[in-house]
Amino acid sequence: MIRRKFLASLGAIGASVAALPAFALNESSASALINNLVADINKVIASGKSERSMYGDFERIFQRYSDTSYIAAYAMGVDARRASSAQKRAFSDAFQGYMARKYGSRFREFIGGRLEVTGVKKVKKWYEVSCVAYLRGQSPFEVTFHVSDRSGKDLFFNMFIEGVNLLLTERTEIGAMIDRNGGDIDKMIADLKKLS
Repeated sequence: MIRRKFLASLGAIGASVAALPAFALNESSASALINNLVADINKVIASGKSERSMYGDFERIFQRYSDTSYIAAYAMGVDARRASSAQKRAFSDAFQGYMARKYGSRFREFIGGRLEVTGVKKVKKWYEVSCVAYLRGQSPFEVTFHVSDRSGKDLFFNMFIEGVNLLLTERTEIGAMIDRNGGDIDKMIADLKKLS
């Protein structure tokens, strides 16, 4: 469970391919996504900053590397249909902070560990990047990232940790928050802000 939470954080904080704008998404740029993400996360971990400062860094990484609009919209699910544009923007902003705090605290577990790309393949209109995670004192385990350029940039939009789907997990959690608030989207956003 700990390693799932840690690597969910890796995806939540997000990741994008550092591809050159002149080129379309390909296997090489999809692999570069993971390598650049891990490098940026390791810089934050090694910085010696306070945990609070790290959250801000992790949120910036999430903004830089992930398709935040898609992830937030997916997490809101069918409730997005009845949300106003202002509510969608407020949710997306609150969701970024929530993801940074929720998963950023797990990044310390990555100190002394590594994530290795083991394969890349095209799936429909995106690329699946397969990796193996090596954390200290734990058996290696699989992590898979989905990378797309549908937003006009190469960005990470989902990940699986040992088969656990980040998008579905977050949709379930946000749906439960909406239910706890009697379907009130504004109250759910207020609760989300408290967690971010």
